[in-house]
Amino acid sequence: MGHPLHLMLVNFPIGLLTTSVIFDILHWVTGNGFWSEIAFWMITAGGISGLLAAGVGTLDWTGIPSGTHARLVGVWHGVGNGVVLALFLVSWLLRLNAPGNPSVVAYILSFLGAALLGGTGWLGGELTGRFGVGIEEGANINAPMTFSGLPANAIPPVGHSSPTGKTPVVE
Repeated sequence: MGHPLHLMLVNFPIGLLTTSVIFDILHWVTGNGFWSEIAFWMITAGGISGLLAAGVGTLDWTGIPSGTHARLVGVWHGVGNGVVLALFLVSWLLRLNAPGNPSVVAYILSFLGAALLGGTGWLGGELTGRFGVGIEEGANINAPMTFSGLPANAIPPVGHSSPTGKTPVVE
């Protein structure tokens, strides 16, 4: 899109969905169902904002050239976040009739969603911070992952370069 709109939007679902788990924990600690009611509404807003962020992110992803490391990481990031939204959606549906007293399964799904969100958020950080996708005109979309220990400007291993042998520019 030429502007990091996805980067601005993802803060809402990340914050809302993660904080919903904190409110569920407060319910457990205090025994007051009011906290899980707040979590219910945070999941509602987090799910809606997550769908919006996913739409913009998918549009941004289509601009990453095929055959690049960034495109593959983008697939894992997007699919993982789809699973996160699905986990929270099912948790939300299970809470619908009793938002102040959710079932154990609703809690488990939210906790799994939040844990997975940590991993998919890290992948999103790799896309922007490491590869420069959406924020850097001369993005290195074939950079090695952070955990490789190699600098971002390292030459990718054989078999991991772009089809043309050049590093494409993402706009």
